[in-house]
Amino acid sequence: MRMIEIEVVGKGKALAKLDERNPKIREAFFQALPMEGIATLWGEEVYFGVPIRMENENPSPSTVAGDICYWLPGPAFCIFFGKTQPYSAVNSIGKVTQGMEIFKSVASGDRIVLSRR
Repeated sequence: MRMIEIEVVGKGKALAKLDERNPKIREAFFQALPMEGIATLWGEEVYFGVPIRMENENPSPSTVAGDICYWLPGPAFCIFFGKTQPYSAVNSIGKVTQGMEIFKSVASGDRIVLSRR
């Protein structure tokens, strides 16, 4: 089982379990860790640019709270923590399993660090 830690510097940490919805993207993403970015907010979604460029695998136009996804147009890593739906199709790679409440306190400009757990 692959897990990642999502740290919002100065605000807390969350854990996410990677899953099988987009295995090629998930694996490329996991192998690229650690990485970090600067948060941007769009409704109840936190996202930031990532240094991974892959084609869509099994994109979906919708998400549920807790989904973590790769968005090709960015390319970006996205964390959905409420009812906001993606601007366009995303490739879900896992789900937040602990600490989702920290994303409600994220502000644009916060530093986010992703690492293997």
